Amino acid sequence: MSALAWLDHLLSLDEWDALPGDSRYRLEVVEGVLLVSPRPMPFHQRAVTRLGYLIDAQLPPELCALSEVDVLLTECPLTVRAPDVIITATALVDTNPTRFQPRQVLLAIEVLSEGSVRIDRIMKLADYADAGIAHYWIVDLDPPTSMTIHRLVEGSYEVSGKHTGTATVELDGSPITLDLDALTTRRAQKL
Repeated sequence: MSALAWLDHLLSLDEWDALPGDSRYRLEVVEGVLLVSPRPMPFHQRAVTRLGYLIDAQLPPELCALSEVDVLLTECPLTVRAPDVIITATALVDTNPTRFQPRQVLLAIEVLSEGSVRIDRIMKLADYADAGIAHYWIVDLDPPTSMTIHRLVEGSYEVSGKHTGTATVELDGSPITLDLDALTTRRAQKL
């Protein structure tokens, strides 16, 4: 089935699952509409890789960080997002699920890149809040590298912190320290 055949209707979960993998593009679906964008540039990818690794190394054993996995926000109309990094239960990851439900995601993180700023700051902010994801962090790689922390309060996100340099953030009782500048340099921080 080609993407052109879907122009006359909204995608279903079965059609989403049937899409062929293609490493040239990043695919998401919002309210049944397929969104296709180029894969992020290496600068972005390096930051996402380091961010996931640095967070994962500081989490308690029952939690882990993953990069670019599908989160099924709603099934009808279908909305599937692929946050740059999520934190979820290690026991769940060990079952190797196809995708994650919003209630299984403690934190979603997006790293801004060219073409994603409005999507990450407005659309995904609303999508993740509507889905009930408790924490949402946005990392901006433009100098100085910064991170905005959002916490879900009564169904909406409130900014609970803005950080540059080295930041220590409490995530449900677990402190996470990040050298934000190390996300974009050759060598990442040592823990």
